[in-house]
Amino acid sequence: MACEQWREKLDLYLDGEMTSAEAGTLGTHLRACATCAADALERVQLKRSVSLAGKRYEPSAQLRSRIAKSVAVKPRPGFSWQWRIASALALVVLVAAVAFNSYRDRELAARQRVYSELADLHVATLASATPVDVLSTDRHTVKPWFQGKIPFTFSLPELQGSEFSLIGGRVAYLEQASGAQLIYQIRKHEISVFIFPERGRDLASLATGVTNELSFNVESWTKNGLRYFVVGDASAGDIRALSKLLKDAA
Repeated sequence: MACEQWREKLDLYLDGEMTSAEAGTLGTHLRACATCAADALERVQLKRSVSLAGKRYEPSAQLRSRIAKSVAVKPRPGFSWQWRIASALALVVLVAAVAFNSYRDRELAARQRVYSELADLHVATLASATPVDVLSTDRHTVKPWFQGKIPFTFSLPELQGSEFSLIGGRVAYLEQASGAQLIYQIRKHEISVFIFPERGRDLASLATGVTNELSFNVESWTKNGLRYFVVGDASAGDIRALSKLLKDAA
């Protein structure tokens, strides 16, 4: 397939609207084609800029509360006490429903924002001419490189006897918090492992276990105050196997 045809599908790829098979084929093409990779990286950067700009106008919980109060039905003078009680109960139900929906919407938006940013980081890394800052298959070289660059330490698994190989690592940022991004490879598939401090509700509320997010298989969990993400177009079984190695090492 010509590069022009691949470029027509880049937005679908970045928005997670391709099948796993198509995403895997396009991911392989991006690793081999510098022109398409540069185009993908440019679109990822634009997407992140738009996302950051949109957050500036996100309504606050206080604004939602004021709107709910302003549209609440006020009892008319002369209403009997039964109607007053019924109106009060209806208002309580309305406020509770608004609060619940607002909470659920915030949780869903936070989940989508985190996974979208991780997918962008993963794609941008694979599209970059220098995907890692420390290039080594030796965990005893990669792990010490992060000392002084991120505010925590972590353990890496021994890969001997497994199908996985370590490529290297780099410092990554999730919502302005620094962390580690490690790149592993299995059967020509690159997998990003992100490690960040567990903080706030945005990360603490994320589901555990393997899920499919934006055309990538993802597994996430917390351990020792750290939040781990394993992201890639490899199979769910491979994501789960690498996650087990990381869990055992931690």
